[in-house]
Amino acid sequence: MIKYEIKGDSLPVVVCYPEEGEVLCTEKGAMCWMSGNIEMSTNARGGFGKALGRLFSGESIFLNEFVPVGGSGMIAFASSFPGSIIPYHVTPGNAIIVQKNGFMAMEKGLDLSIHFQRKLGAGFFGGEGFIMQKVSGDGLVFIEIDGHCEEKELAAGEKIIVDTGRLAAMTESCTMSVEAVKGVKNVLFGGEGFFNTIITGPGKVYLQSMPISNVAGVISRYIPSSN
Repeated sequence: MIKYEIKGDSLPVVVCYPEEGEVLCTEKGAMCWMSGNIEMSTNARGGFGKALGRLFSGESIFLNEFVPVGGSGMIAFASSFPGSIIPYHVTPGNAIIVQKNGFMAMEKGLDLSIHFQRKLGAGFFGGEGFIMQKVSGDGLVFIEIDGHCEEKELAAGEKIIVDTGRLAAMTESCTMSVEAVKGVKNVLFGGEGFFNTIITGPGKVYLQSMPISNVAGVISRYIPSSN
């Protein structure tokens, strides 16, 4: 497994130290700095179908590959928003489901694909959209999370209620559904929206404290309009 260290507190960067032959794959624009012996190539991994799926899930069609030549190297990737970088070791049968734009970098042996929510309600009202991303295979992936990351380990059948947009990632063993907020007054005056996301175990859930969509909504109120 590739050696790495995460630095930077709320403005994090993950610095990776691949050995010769070890390849890291990333989205465009993720690289911050790297040693002089790192070589980059760009391609649409997995063919047209998977590339198109990445486009629908909010990512680029193309992935960049970085590999050191002539010895070990160093390469750093930074988050695009204040928050957290979470390393996750994917193994066969233990894939991870990630929010759109949550994928940062991964070892080449992993597969990044589109993931559709099984229940339409979870997709349309759960805050993460109908389309998410799935990382499967065997290797290390780095996930970008907005704000503080809270990890929850759910037992079989255990549920957690999550505010819309707070779900950053979950293991594939978890299931996701939505539930309408109960009570007319709660819906109209509670300020918590119409739906909550329900995650059911077993598995691990990664929650985020500051979804970028929420931040954008707050900022938009202070931007002067033509009206």
